[in-house]
Amino acid sequence: MRKKGLSPGKIVWSRFIRNPLSLAGMGFILFAFFVSLLGYVIAPDKSVNSNTQVLEIATEKPGFRVTFLKVRQNRPLQEKGKVKSWFTGIDYPFQLVPVDSFWFESGNIIVKEYSKFKEDEFYREFQLPDVVYPVRNGETFLEGDRWNITMPDGSEREETIPELNRKIREEHLITKTFLLGTDRFGRDMLSRIIIGTRVSFSVGFIAVFISLLVGIILGGIAGYFRGVTDKIIMWLVNVVWSIPTLLMVIAITLVLGKGYWQVFVAVGLTMWVEVARVVRGQVISAREADYIEAARAIGVRPMAIIFRHILPNIIAPVIIISAANFATAILMEAGLSFLGIGVQPPVPSWGAMIKDHYGFIIVNKGYMAFIPGFAIMMMVLAFTLVGNGLRDALDSKSV
Repeated sequence: MRKKGLSPGKIVWSRFIRNPLSLAGMGFILFAFFVSLLGYVIAPDKSVNSNTQVLEIATEKPGFRVTFLKVRQNRPLQEKGKVKSWFTGIDYPFQLVPVDSFWFESGNIIVKEYSKFKEDEFYREFQLPDVVYPVRNGETFLEGDRWNITMPDGSEREETIPELNRKIREEHLITKTFLLGTDRFGRDMLSRIIIGTRVSFSVGFIAVFISLLVGIILGGIAGYFRGVTDKIIMWLVNVVWSIPTLLMVIAITLVLGKGYWQVFVAVGLTMWVEVARVVRGQVISAREADYIEAARAIGVRPMAIIFRHILPNIIAPVIIISAANFATAILMEAGLSFLGIGVQPPVPSWGAMIKDHYGFIIVNKGYMAFIPGFAIMMMVLAFTLVGNGLRDALDSKSV
C-alpha cells in the first residue's frame, strides 16, 4: 500500500531502513568502500601493493612491535605526485632492518638484528652516510669527524658525525606495531587486507557491470522480439548455463591470460546468463501492457521501447540480482586467486592470502588464513543482506 505524499523511491527507502540487518550490511559496504578508496592513505605500509618484505619478522602474531633502522636504498626512485601516490602507493626509498639494539662507533652505526630466537645474535654495520643518503661506500670517505659525501647528481657535501648521529636517531629509527601481525614474507597483514579490499570491490563492480550490459541487452531483445531471436538467445543462455561456473571462469581466464583485469572480465562474462533470464521474463510480461501497445501504435522504434519504456519499469529485479552477483563475484575472485589463476602476486588478494597461509593452521597460526577469510565472509554476507533487504523493500505487495 502506497503511503500518501511519498514518492516510490522514498517508500522503498523507508521500508529498507526498517530492516536492521540490511541496514547493517549497507553500513559495512560503505565502510569497506571508503577503506578501499582511501587505501594507501590509511594503510601503514604505503609501498606499492603494500609489498615491503622483512623476512626477519615473518609470521609474527597480531600486536607485534619492533624497532626498525631505515637504510636509504641506493637506486633511482620512481617519482609520483602526491595524489597519484594516494591511489598507487609510493616507491619506498628505504630498506627496513629490525633491530634489538644499536650503537655508534667511529662514524658507523652497528646494530644487533632482531631475532625470534634470543640465543642467536647477528650484527650489521653501516656507514652513517649510507643510512641517510642514497650513496655507496665508495662514494664517501671520512676525514676527522666529517664525512665527505658524493651525491647521485655529482654534487658533494660534508656532514659531521654528530649531525649524522642526530638525523639517524630522529628520522631513521622508528617503532612499528603490526596490529594484525605479519605474513610469511614479513609484510604487514593489515595493509594487505586494506589494499585487498580494492580488488574485491573492483571485481564486483566490473563483473556486475559486464553482466548487466550483456544480460540486459540479450534478455531485452529475446523477450521483446520473441520467435527465432528468442530461441537463438535462449539456446546460448542454456549452453552457458549448463557449464559449471568455476570451470567457465577458469577456461576464460586461461584464454585471456592471468592478471588483474582478466579476472574481472572472466567473472563478468559468466554471470550475464542470470541477468538475461530475469530480464527476458520481465520483458515478456511488460511487452503486452497498454502503454507499450500505445508506443508501438505511434511508431516508436523497438529498441527505444525496450530501453526507454520497459527497462525502467523492471529495474527492481535487476537491482536485486546485481547485489547477489556482487557477492558471487567476490567469492569467485577469491576462489580463482586461491587456485593461483586469479590476481597475481604481489597484488594483494584475500583469496591469495588464504592460499599462502592455510598451511599455518596446523602450527597454531591459523589466524593468518582466518583474517582474510573473515573479510571475505563479511563482505559476501553484507551484500547478501542488502540484496534481501532490497527484495523486501521493492516488493509491491509489502505494506
